[in-house]
Amino acid sequence: MNSKVVSKIVLTALFAALVYVATSIIRYPTFGTQGYINIGDSIVLLSAWLIGGVYGALAAGIGSALADLLAQYVTYVPGTFIIKFLMALVAYLIFTALKKTNINKVVAYIVSGVVAELIMVFGYFLYESTILGYGLAAAASIPSNAIQAGTCLVIGCIAIGILEGAKVPNLLKKYV
Repeated sequence: MNSKVVSKIVLTALFAALVYVATSIIRYPTFGTQGYINIGDSIVLLSAWLIGGVYGALAAGIGSALADLLAQYVTYVPGTFIIKFLMALVAYLIFTALKKTNINKVVAYIVSGVVAELIMVFGYFLYESTILGYGLAAAASIPSNAIQAGTCLVIGCIAIGILEGAKVPNLLKKYV
């Protein structure tokens, strides 16, 4: 196995751990649902923007699903893995496409993050309403998921700005 592949695997594991910690450590139960608000999506976005592609998406999916599993939200594990994987993959694809245009990089982060967070909000609604069988009652989770989405988008954008100032994306380029 070449060193670039090993580096990608190590970064994937690192970001999966960061997603897990951000999801598990700081979380608030939501009223009227069985879920909780957390800041893990901010790291999901960072994994998309810093690692990118399938590796960033795997970090997002694995870390988030592990948080649900260990918090005993077992019925959410498959949905969480798929939703967070798609969030990161789509954020990466949109950000990469927008970077190729003359659009401001900050706008690219915001637009890709907004689309990713919309995937989360509506992904959980679809998962809860169909797979878990909650029907329209699943709409009760939309407000708390939207609050989490907005909060994590702001945190993620601030964090990527700080990391760019420290030249972290440039340092990671040789590994991803």
